[in-house]
Amino acid sequence: MPGTIPGWMLRRMGWDITVEPYQGAGAYGPTYGAPVAVRALMDAGRRLVRGDDGSEVVSETTLRVRLADAVSFPAHSRVTLPDGTTPTVITTSRHDGRGLPVPSHLEVALT
Repeated sequence: MPGTIPGWMLRRMGWDITVEPYQGAGAYGPTYGAPVAVRALMDAGRRLVRGDDGSEVVSETTLRVRLADAVSFPAHSRVTLPDGTTPTVITTSRHDGRGLPVPSHLEVALT
């Protein structure tokens, strides 16, 4: 697919992560869908982001994934990182270059 994160970059610099898509609140807490394996570029660094409710939240990790994997990352989804930690999705940003030769991707901010 033109304009996406190159496959060679994901193979060499990417990490295998697992996403459990948030499905809603249940009687005993949040409920999640079946785990999905995704390859992502990971940036471990703090930054201030706005949550889906407009509140300011500190993000500890940012992921960049192909747009084809975007459906796996609704807000509040649980992500298992290579070090075993399980942060949740604060917010996502879609960067779509359409036909331009730029790396279109989904940016995912994690707690």
